[in-house]
Amino acid sequence: MSSLRKGLQSKGLRALMLLAMILTLISTLSPALASASTPKYVFLFIGDGVSVPQVTATQIYLGSLKSKNPHVESLCFTKFPALGMMTTHAADSFITDSASAITAMAAGHKTNDGVINMDPSKKVKYKTIAEFARDKGMKIGIISSVSIDHATPAGFYARNPSRNNYYEIALDLAESNFDFFGGGGFREPKGKDGKQKDVREILKEKGYKVVERAEEIRALKPSDGKVVAINPVLDKEAALPYAINRKKGMDIGLSLAEFTRKAIEMLDGPQGFFIMVEGGKVDWACHANDAASAIHDMLDFNEAVEVALKFYEKHPNETLIIVTGDHECGGMSMGFAGTRYQTYFKILERQKISYDEFSKIVSKYREETPRDKAKLEDLLPKIEELFGLKLLDAERRKALEEKVKTGDIEAALELHLSLNEDELIELKKAFEMSMLPKDKRPKDELTYKLYGRYEPLTVKITHILNQKAGIGWTSYSHTGLPVPVYAIGVGSEVFKGYYDNTDLFYKLCNILNIDISKGNIISVISYAYRLAA
Repeated sequence: MSSLRKGLQSKGLRALMLLAMILTLISTLSPALASASTPKYVFLFIGDGVSVPQVTATQIYLGSLKSKNPHVESLCFTKFPALGMMTTHAADSFITDSASAITAMAAGHKTNDGVINMDPSKKVKYKTIAEFARDKGMKIGIISSVSIDHATPAGFYARNPSRNNYYEIALDLAESNFDFFGGGGFREPKGKDGKQKDVREILKEKGYKVVERAEEIRALKPSDGKVVAINPVLDKEAALPYAINRKKGMDIGLSLAEFTRKAIEMLDGPQGFFIMVEGGKVDWACHANDAASAIHDMLDFNEAVEVALKFYEKHPNETLIIVTGDHECGGMSMGFAGTRYQTYFKILERQKISYDEFSKIVSKYREETPRDKAKLEDLLPKIEELFGLKLLDAERRKALEEKVKTGDIEAALELHLSLNEDELIELKKAFEMSMLPKDKRPKDELTYKLYGRYEPLTVKITHILNQKAGIGWTSYSHTGLPVPVYAIGVGSEVFKGYYDNTDLFYKLCNILNIDISKGNIISVISYAYRLAA
């Protein structure tokens, strides 16, 4: 017998012995463990696509608005006393997706990308931390800025072999018996074919009050019972609009902070609560390589954390707040070759709308303008208005250069925002690609590297603006970076250190004195192996 086999058998024996001990002692130990060190209120904030780059970019942006010198303005959660780091890989890839990531974080198990709370074979189902907390008697709230049946929120109540089975996931939501759902709507409320029973009707049959008007959401009271509160303004994917669009006066409905505040109001009581809040659109903005939109959604996410922090200040001995991400997205970096060692984050303030809103402008122009008459010059005024990028004639350029010599910062920024010859050539190429019908565009690798699957002109505009700010991107998808974990309150010290994302589940179980033997036996076995390792 090989030494490897002996080692595995030895480890397995230790795990089984520990398992026996755990099963014997867990019922007697659990009551003894329940003490003042167990939080009554738990907030878990997940920034989808958020790692160190997204947090850092937001802090640098805020600092650049306050000082002309290098200054980092802290977010409320970056001041938390406990800081850790989590790995993010899935069972089948070093680069996770949100489904496998949330399965690890919410249920304590690695699985394949695309799978929600099931093992890689798609046969074993896992129980989540929110379900354990519910069964313990706590009230449960799930909030997201994307559709409430999307991977991350679904990871707390659903089990499905595919994250794309939105209707089936929504049916799991109806069966969850959670107390409050808020934010986005449903991707496929009547199924993929549109012929199934509307999930809203099913929710009502299960005792949920479904509200979709702003005044109705704001008027909700605890006496309303179980609630699904859907933002009155949604995009085509049933998600909240990007926060940056407020700058143009667009009505985007309730903010993530408002939903968080309402959840607290609805769930606060003697039994305590577990509230998960996802800032999901940071991820979507990073997929599109739109730094300004990502930063503004990070600021909205931060405001939601501030709501929880105010609650914590009233209940410091009963509350735990955790802020983390599920993975990084976009390969975002601070530093671009074209700006050498310099950054100009203040110019991101010139962007007024999100990439998807500008893409609507491009699409409308394409539809209304014959291709032989379409020219970039028609859209340059809009590009200047909405992104600050502009063409300067020789006279204006010279005037700005003279002002810069006197130390005029605004003149320097305007000059920096001017399009050079190479950038103009890139914009023209992207414009020509955008004028092609989508089904006529090249599908080659180079085209994908240049524009991903987004509107070519829009991506090129955000790339140029981001590069001028000093921000680079490596991907239109996720990366394998670890994510930070920030914590404050009861039990927060256990989130320090460097650990796997599955450990988040076990740390929460430990803090909440949850008896995992009453859930999945697979969870107990996994925990025993961890102790034996």
